[in-house]
Amino acid sequence: MGKVAVLMAEGYEEGETLTIVDILRRADVECHTFAMKRAENPETDLFVKGMHGMMVKADQEFSDAVREYDMVVLPGGRPGGANLREDPEVISLVKYFMEQGKFVAAMCSGTLVLGEAQVIQGREMTGYTGYAQKLPGAHFKEDVVVVDKNLITSQGPATVYPFAYKLAEAMGKDVSVLKERMLYDFAGGQ
Repeated sequence: MGKVAVLMAEGYEEGETLTIVDILRRADVECHTFAMKRAENPETDLFVKGMHGMMVKADQEFSDAVREYDMVVLPGGRPGGANLREDPEVISLVKYFMEQGKFVAAMCSGTLVLGEAQVIQGREMTGYTGYAQKLPGAHFKEDVVVVDKNLITSQGPATVYPFAYKLAEAMGKDVSVLKERMLYDFAGGQ
């Protein structure tokens, strides 16, 4: 079925990140969170501070082990998205995943990593409101979730549920029962 790696840089958007992990695990997708190293503390402990001050313990420290996964997820957040975008190891990882045809998923400010990695030329995608100008070369759409082969993108915190369900589907899971159990359709989900 495949494994999913969710990257957690300081300032990650808690609602996006934790909901993605929660839904993937509910769908029985093997999913792990990875703490990114911080310049002020290269010996990163596994606790990562989100943009709203929540300290969440990642499953493991970021390493080359992520290359063995089938999907990498880049959540947004301030400055979480920028911290991912400014990390050369993340840029290298995204390029590697794209070259290997593995899934790369990004939402909100996490989509800016894709531009920095120069992997969006001619690709359909979406991102946070106003990001069309920040992601030149892509065919930017206003859809909630956009899938272009192995690239899956979404807009922001309110779009995390359909995004996470799409990630589970990409990993071969039928999420129809899960959506029903989580009252997704009842709440107006699509």
